[in-house]
Amino acid sequence: MAESEFKAGYLHLYKSGELTARVKRSLTVLEKCRLCPRQCKVNRLAAEKGVCRTGRLAMVASYSPHFGEEAVLVGESGSGTIFFSNCNLGCVFCQNYAISHLGEGDEVSSARLAAMMISLQGMGCHNINFVTPSHVVPQILEALPEAIAKGLRVPLVYNSSGYDSVETLALLDGVFDIYMPDFKFWDRDSSRRLAGAPDYPARAMAAINEMHRQVGDLVVDKKGVARRGLVVRHLVMPGGLAETRSILKFLADKVSPDTYVNVMDQYRPCGRAQEFPPIDHPLDQGEYEVALDYARQAGLKRLDQRDWLKMLRRLGIV
Repeated sequence: MAESEFKAGYLHLYKSGELTARVKRSLTVLEKCRLCPRQCKVNRLAAEKGVCRTGRLAMVASYSPHFGEEAVLVGESGSGTIFFSNCNLGCVFCQNYAISHLGEGDEVSSARLAAMMISLQGMGCHNINFVTPSHVVPQILEALPEAIAKGLRVPLVYNSSGYDSVETLALLDGVFDIYMPDFKFWDRDSSRRLAGAPDYPARAMAAINEMHRQVGDLVVDKKGVARRGLVVRHLVMPGGLAETRSILKFLADKVSPDTYVNVMDQYRPCGRAQEFPPIDHPLDQGEYEVALDYARQAGLKRLDQRDWLKMLRRLGIV
């Protein structure tokens, strides 16, 4: 896709007035919050808090260009990440435990969130990458018109745990050009034990299919940078190869064999992982190689490949 051919979807919604309507509809959901599958039904407009421990305002832990994301997001200038505090899933092994569980970060107004987007775009980032956005969809939508008025034009990335509501995703149809969910667990017992969410597998399957319906397979520009489409992450877990195999087969058979997938090998025990064997030790490289074989056997052809040396050079480390 040529640069001149790309126009972020949210610009069309902004021009038509539909984005304003989406903002209003999303904020009403906060009155009796049912944004995500937890369905806490607290009044977040009145600063009540449910599982995600977030009230009326979004909380942000940090924002900056990121060069450790998928190759198709990083390009030459990085992915503009905004890390939201707290989480609606809460995996016991989260590698960002201080942010997701302990709530490190500060509340931000819609104006401040819009300013972050513009700042990241001004640094040359190829996209604005909202990390853990599922519980703050209305706040993101609320900030967008101000960011657009100030010149926002790059693609938006919805970088979630996969524990998303199809109804909430419908509010985002045409807003996000790139969806990047995790698919963490295949078994209800695993998701109950490690995230307190036995419905995670069914919710993730439904969410990923809806995301794919909205944006399709990943499309990149002539430089290999993502412009629109679906990217799925799967973190390979110690002792979890059977689940990995099922997840990869689902992506190939029920979503698309052209799904761009990052089969991740960076698992290490974080948070409370030491309390939950067999995830109390790092991933064995042999398990990861088996996972890659499963991806190929499933027919998945678009696997994320990172040029670590190139990344380290960009960061001035080598």
